[in-house]
Amino acid sequence: MAEFWTRYRRNRAAVLGLGILFTILFMAATAHLFYPEDPFRLVGRPLSGPFENGFLLGSDSLGRDVASGIVHGAKTSLLIGLIATLVSIFIGIFFGAFAGYFGGRVDDLLMRITEIFQTIPSFIFAILLVAIMKPSIFSIVIAIAVVSWPGVARLVRGEFLSLKNREFVQACHTIGMSDLRVMLREILPNCLSPIIVIGSLMVATAILIESGLAFLGLGDPNIMSWGFQIGAGRTMLRSAWWVCTFPGIAILITVLAINLIGEGLNDALNPRLKERQ
Repeated sequence: MAEFWTRYRRNRAAVLGLGILFTILFMAATAHLFYPEDPFRLVGRPLSGPFENGFLLGSDSLGRDVASGIVHGAKTSLLIGLIATLVSIFIGIFFGAFAGYFGGRVDDLLMRITEIFQTIPSFIFAILLVAIMKPSIFSIVIAIAVVSWPGVARLVRGEFLSLKNREFVQACHTIGMSDLRVMLREILPNCLSPIIVIGSLMVATAILIESGLAFLGLGDPNIMSWGFQIGAGRTMLRSAWWVCTFPGIAILITVLAINLIGEGLNDALNPRLKERQ
């Protein structure tokens, strides 16, 4: 762990991204301390500008506090990004591992299925899925996971293809280990570094997809999120710019921080970069 942190902190931008993300996580964890009231509560005059009528970042068309929505929405947006990424990684590992390990017809079948999903425009597909299942946190997570897993599957497949003929895998077959045990205990742990890197970047993508869905009116109307705030203010971009601007800045900063962390993880976990260092 000490060696990993030594390599990671050489990338100052990645350290900055980690600091920003920890700040956002702290904000999400302590949201009820700073703003104990329900973020949907109508607490004042509608469309008050920043620093007006007691609102730090203004209010929306219904008199809801924009700052309260940003603080409470951080938890929802991060949770959607994390859960959707975990689900898509699980699906991608399943398809990629079996395709890369067994090869042949299994590989052909699983990769053709993967290619079908890759040929469909991801955001349009996500819109279609959420519209069919009705907007909710569950449907949004499922939609994001369904459109995100093919990239993970191809990555894992490539890793399994390069590792399945290595000496340590052949030795496992020699002593009679089952295929599933070899996949889970021997090959998969050696694929975790690129999976962790791509997973960190997928969290940022998931947050952007959720925001885009909410902007089109397909967000969960019962749960506060940054995407919901942007969607609620999309008809007032000229007259009340702050309703969309501040949640948008929160998304921008979070996605940027996660991308910087992903670059740092790549620097710290990439074995080729380790050799150069």
